[in-house]
Amino acid sequence: MDSRIILIAVTGIILQAAFIMVEHKEKYVLADILKGLASLMFVIIGLIGYKQFTTDSFGLKIVIGLLFGLIGDILLNLRFVFEKIGQKIFLVGILAFLIGHILYLLALIPIAVNLLLCVAIGALLAGLLLAYIFKTMEVKKAFKIFGVFYLGAVIIMTVIAIGIALSTGIRHDVIYAIGAILFTASDIVLIFNTFSGTTKFSLRITNLSLYYIGQLLIAFSLFFIR
Repeated sequence: MDSRIILIAVTGIILQAAFIMVEHKEKYVLADILKGLASLMFVIIGLIGYKQFTTDSFGLKIVIGLLFGLIGDILLNLRFVFEKIGQKIFLVGILAFLIGHILYLLALIPIAVNLLLCVAIGALLAGLLLAYIFKTMEVKKAFKIFGVFYLGAVIIMTVIAIGIALSTGIRHDVIYAIGAILFTASDIVLIFNTFSGTTKFSLRITNLSLYYIGQLLIAFSLFFIR
């Protein structure tokens, strides 16, 4: 792999680490700038991979999905800058991530293995997780509505990706599946850290680290395309 790609990834990781520390100090404007720059790195990596190794609709959907991840990242952190409309900004940010996951889904479906089975398993897992969250945590109605669609899309996408990777064993599919698993894990950590009633910085670090590595791996997977 080109050394410049590694440099871009390392730069992104450094920016992400800086963002975490600055956000913890409640310097939210600077934190959002750092977060946007960090996310821009995985978009650039995905775009380079798409242009160098594939020009088909799969790669394009992944790149656009990464771009919506960047938009979501900026919006989710803007809620701390504009606190009065923070909830609305948060929901729009979740919508951006949902669009990104729908694009990931649309990229995976044509190459999916046992699609209906994977969708059923994903829907079941999402349903069980949502039932537990709604039973044990206080979640506003708007978040519940978004949560059903968002977690459903994330978990179904991840199960499909795992199914493809287990079936093919191709390096691209495995890297993508690991990225999807880390992304899903980061969302679960975020939910418990946000709605459980006790926010912990250690879980915030875990959430943001898993998320960023997951997005990087999804972007990197384009360098090992079929």
